[in-house]
Amino acid sequence: MRRNAVLFVLISLCSGFGSTAMAIAAGLWILELTGSAGLAALAGLGTYLPVLVAPWLGALVDRLPRRPLLITVDLVISAAILSLLAAPSALWIYPVLLVRGLSYVLLDAGETALLPAALAPESLGDVNGWRSSAQEGAKLLAPLAGAALYAWRGPHAVVLLCAALPLATAAMYALVRLRPAPAPAPAVAPAPAAGLAPDAGLAPGAGGADTIADEERAVTLGWASVRAGLTTLWREPMRTPVLVAAVAITVSGLTNAAVLLHLVDDLHRPATQLGLLSSSQGAGSIAGGLLVGRLLARLPAARVAALGAALFATACIAWSLPWWPAMIAGSVLAGLGLPWTLIAGVTAIQTGTPAHLLGRVAATGTMVMFGPITLGIPLGSALSTLGSRPPLLLGATLVLIASGRSVSGSRGRPAGSA
Repeated sequence: MRRNAVLFVLISLCSGFGSTAMAIAAGLWILELTGSAGLAALAGLGTYLPVLVAPWLGALVDRLPRRPLLITVDLVISAAILSLLAAPSALWIYPVLLVRGLSYVLLDAGETALLPAALAPESLGDVNGWRSSAQEGAKLLAPLAGAALYAWRGPHAVVLLCAALPLATAAMYALVRLRPAPAPAPAVAPAPAAGLAPDAGLAPGAGGADTIADEERAVTLGWASVRAGLTTLWREPMRTPVLVAAVAITVSGLTNAAVLLHLVDDLHRPATQLGLLSSSQGAGSIAGGLLVGRLLARLPAARVAALGAALFATACIAWSLPWWPAMIAGSVLAGLGLPWTLIAGVTAIQTGTPAHLLGRVAATGTMVMFGPITLGIPLGSALSTLGSRPPLLLGATLVLIASGRSVSGSRGRPAGSA
């Protein structure tokens, strides 16, 4: 299983680097082509809008063999990015970014569903943490690398790099070894799916979560299928950590404008020092990802989510203080806490969901955790007209309430349970 863990961490590293570098380059390219900062900012919609249809994309993940789906999606991403080499105008960049956003939702759900078939249950927390640290580490380097490559060789060089990385991750998915599924009793063994190759992209005899029975593969993409994902997600032990993560991630969007306002208007520091805060948060995220697996081995996921939320609430309070070092400390605490809430939610889904529902539940969890941030960001901008401290203190209060409810809800569960 160590080989699989290394492969998944490398996949996260390549994916995080490529997505961040592409986002930076796309914004710069649109700005260069149009001269409009507003149009350049719209490039981010391609990342967030697909989250709103995540449950339906998750149903698609449950309908298809997962590893072949992941490989195919990576190939589609690579082809879509390569098409930018012939982009006649900035208008072509937006649909490519939308395809990329849709693909990442599919990849996230498919990979979340595939991991339990590739790793022992007790190692999921550790590997999820390592993957988060790899992504955050890539995000520290990718903006500089993407901007530098863009300035040196132009947008086409960034396009070629970002198109090559999905090909590398597709190859790594093919190298993952999946655990055999338990053999069903002969009297109830399902017949092979018509037209499906015996291995369906697996190693001989492998199965696990990538092998889906006929009745499971026949899920529709309508509301009934999505409802099954929602119903499962609403059960414990998934519901509490996922909701805590949703509150924390929403508040992270709610406080974006307030952090910048406090930095510039209250502390009279240049806006460029926001980069120092981002780097501090990234460093905290790397450390948080490395530590969270040990916490999940000892505590229920709800308790880990509560700890992460409490750290993030402390970060919001630190950001509101009239002291520059407190803002740096707050960014480090935010970097520690936010990944704990997210990884606790993801790990709870992986360990508490039946294999044939993992795609739908994982994608629905993504929508629940990340969808509300699309409202949190503009609401935070509106609240910042009252000053920097009201949004920060409101955010701290909301997260502390979620943390407290999570702790009370997790009492009585055995330590180490998801």
